[in-house]
Amino acid sequence: MGFEKKDLDVVLVPGGLLIMLVYHLQLLYRYLHKPHTTCMGFENFNKRFWVQAIMQGEKGNIGTCLGVISSNRSAATFLASVSLTLCSLIGAWISNNNNFFFESNLVYGDTWTSTLSIKYAVLLICFLLAFSCFIQSTQHFVHANYLISMPSPSIPLKNVEVAVIRGSDFWSVGLRALYFALNLLLWFFGPIPMFVCSIFMVLFLYYLDSNTMPLIEHEFDGRQV
Repeated sequence: MGFEKKDLDVVLVPGGLLIMLVYHLQLLYRYLHKPHTTCMGFENFNKRFWVQAIMQGEKGNIGTCLGVISSNRSAATFLASVSLTLCSLIGAWISNNNNFFFESNLVYGDTWTSTLSIKYAVLLICFLLAFSCFIQSTQHFVHANYLISMPSPSIPLKNVEVAVIRGSDFWSVGLRALYFALNLLLWFFGPIPMFVCSIFMVLFLYYLDSNTMPLIEHEFDGRQV
């Protein structure tokens, strides 16, 4: 029995997902152990000192700070809405039996109905994960907004830092879920586009995630940290 085109899905799709998974595992390792080599770690480093400067600065700067938090919250809310809308569209698409294009010979790969159902399911999971992460990001930014705007000066600085950093982390995870969803979306057009997209996606993300800039020294109360 020879190698058929439907067998490409068995080889290329797990291979593409494995490439993405291995890259993100090494990115997670760098983020936890060498955060200054990643853009997320570099940004979180600056966000911690941004929070410290706002909380220890003059009360007149609170308005600017709340504006920044509000912008992040609005962006997370927008992407959560987009993810939920795409989930609804996929649900409507699944209920529609007119999938002639994806089941035709124009798609070089497995076009069985069961395989098509798997494609819909994994794509839906990615969008639901993205929606959940963006909602969590919004929640933490709202919490940070409350803490920063609270008139009491006894709010622990660490609490505000944790709220801002967690909001940013959930934002990043939500974006990663959308990146995976883009790969899986191309799977509808065959395993070859999906595998090629995985390779280019990893190269593109490596360029975006790598940081070569040195950590900036900040001054508070006349001392450098």
